[in-house]
Amino acid sequence: MQVAEKTILGHQANEGLEASKNTINIGPFSVSISCDQADLQASIMALYRYFPLNAGDFSDFRIDMTRPRGLRRWFRPQINFTIDGFLPFKPLPNDQGLALFEWGLNWCITNHCHEYLIVHAAVIEKNGLSMILPAPPGAGKSTLCAALVCDGWRLLSDELALICLDDGHLIVPLCRPVCLKNRSIDIIKQKYPQAEFGPICRDTSKGDVAHMLAPEESVEKMSVFSAPQWIVFPRYGSTSSTSLMPRSKAETYFEIARQSFNFHVLGESGFNVLRGVVDQCYCYDFEYSNLDEAIDCLNTLSSQVKRGE
Repeated sequence: MQVAEKTILGHQANEGLEASKNTINIGPFSVSISCDQADLQASIMALYRYFPLNAGDFSDFRIDMTRPRGLRRWFRPQINFTIDGFLPFKPLPNDQGLALFEWGLNWCITNHCHEYLIVHAAVIEKNGLSMILPAPPGAGKSTLCAALVCDGWRLLSDELALICLDDGHLIVPLCRPVCLKNRSIDIIKQKYPQAEFGPICRDTSKGDVAHMLAPEESVEKMSVFSAPQWIVFPRYGSTSSTSLMPRSKAETYFEIARQSFNFHVLGESGFNVLRGVVDQCYCYDFEYSNLDEAIDCLNTLSSQVKRGE
């Protein structure tokens, strides 16, 4: 059963679904969400409306989104993110609760899920082969990811690439909403009016933040792993010409290691997995300023390169 079957445009339906607690399957994880704010609960459920509900008692993460006690419960109200009774962050203004939930879930995965090599990267797929887009904040990764997904690529992840530790080095879909910031929000909304968005969280530490819903087709394929074929390092520059240049595998390896959250935790297995992924991929640096040209360039790359060449 999907979240959408129990919600209507983000508002709780009258039957079956508790107003305060839900458990959702998000990629390989089961996430229990309890919230004492009806509006925030509805926003989270709307953002994950295509994801399957989990009727079981087990969850990988038990998350509580609750108002603090005392004055801040009512005056300039705030919201806490709690995982199993632990507060990893300071409370944020109540109207930033959706962003806090997404950032908090990132923290849960990167700090606890060492059965995968986790890299700060978007992952998209076309024709059964995936492209890893590692990049630091501000490089235009999420904007490019959102545009390609709206253009027909399958979304595997916007923020965290989960790489299996076995010999296949497959990408495990996480398929959460795409986080866009500031000008990128309007760029994607105007270019792709069919894209679905959650509410905008204003004036966060990262500016204005909004989340584009994962397409239903991508969510339906969350259990289908993908073989990586390309590693592309995107970099947006306001005056950059569209340029796709080969990158050495040695440089690629060390940069992805720097972008990994748990490379140091995994030790030898992390070293071997990353080496295997880089060895089997074509590696590029990619600069762009024009989004249409960027999409055309990567679509051309995906149509020309076939696995095994």
